[in-house]
Amino acid sequence: MVLSSPVRLWLLPNAALLTALSVWGIVRYPHLPSRIPQHIGTDGVDAWTNRSIGSAFVLVFVHIGVTVLLTACAELTLRVTPSAELPDSVAPFGNGLVRSSLNRPRTRASALWTARALLTLNACVGMSFLIGCAVLWRSAPEPEVSGWLFTAMIAPILAGTALTVASTVRDRRAPAH
Repeated sequence: MVLSSPVRLWLLPNAALLTALSVWGIVRYPHLPSRIPQHIGTDGVDAWTNRSIGSAFVLVFVHIGVTVLLTACAELTLRVTPSAELPDSVAPFGNGLVRSSLNRPRTRASALWTARALLTLNACVGMSFLIGCAVLWRSAPEPEVSGWLFTAMIAPILAGTALTVASTVRDRRAPAH
């Protein structure tokens, strides 16, 4: 999968976050206690698990998966023919033909905005996981974690989601020419 050059730069923060998380985790892993946090809820850490590669690096692995998924979505968004470029025979209400059920961007510019928003959302997810790893990779066997941490982890994801939704709403409100 090769993204267009204007979007490739938007992958750099994601690559930097994945690299930082991986290196940090590799450095911290030998110093982790035998039990590490498994779940962080509104009241702080509420579940524990035995240390293993899978349990210690779960956030890194999930971030890799989310990065692949959102990068693929950004690429597909850029590859779809915008509705403004469709021939009249398949345009909405054109000649009575049924339009594709695909929710197309209106223009190439709006497709680019949406692709960038998706990659920004991915960076926001990475920032949330960075906060989670700060708790997961602490040296203390029973780290005290305040409830505000849950909000701190969710806030970047909500901000990235709001940006992505705003990009889509902007596209829907823009004229199709």
